[in-house]
Amino acid sequence: MTETASVRLAPGDPAPDFTLPDADGTPVSLADRRGRRVIVYCYPAALTPGCTTQAVDFTAAAGELAEAGLDIIGISPDPPEKLQRFREQEGLGITLLSDPDKRVLTAYGAFGTKKLYGKEVQGVIRSTFVVDAEGRIERAAYNVKATGHVAKLRRDLGLG
Repeated sequence: MTETASVRLAPGDPAPDFTLPDADGTPVSLADRRGRRVIVYCYPAALTPGCTTQAVDFTAAAGELAEAGLDIIGISPDPPEKLQRFREQEGLGITLLSDPDKRVLTAYGAFGTKKLYGKEVQGVIRSTFVVDAEGRIERAAYNVKATGHVAKLRRDLGLG
C-alpha cells in the first residue's frame, strides 16, 4: 500500500495555499484570510457521527474563536451539494469546503494510510491546523479524536 500522507506539516512551515468551493459552490481561498488566524480542519465525511460532532462543536465555539481572531474552515472530499445538506441538517455556521480530488488534503498530510477498525485503508486522516496571520502553520495535529477535540483546541489556544 502506498503511503500518500508522507507530508507532515509542523509549526513554522508555510501553510499550503488553496482555493476550494464552499457548500454553495463559491470559491474560498486561504490567501483571502491573511491577517487573521485560521483553523483548518480536515475530516473524512459529512453527515457521519464523528464528523457531525466535530462540526457542531466548531459551530458552537465559532463566536468565541472569531472574537479571538480565528476563522474556521473545514475540508472534506464531499461535493458541495452534500456539504450544503450537512450545513442545513445540522445548523452549521462554519465554512465547509469541498476537495473531491483530495489535492489539498494531501498537501496538508491529511490523506493517506490510516487504521480503520484494525485494517490499513486509504482515507482522510482527521487533522487540525492553526494557520497564523502570515500564512504559516502555528499548530498541526494529526489523528485527532472527533469528540472533545474542539474543547482541547480551545484550551491549547488559551481560550477555555
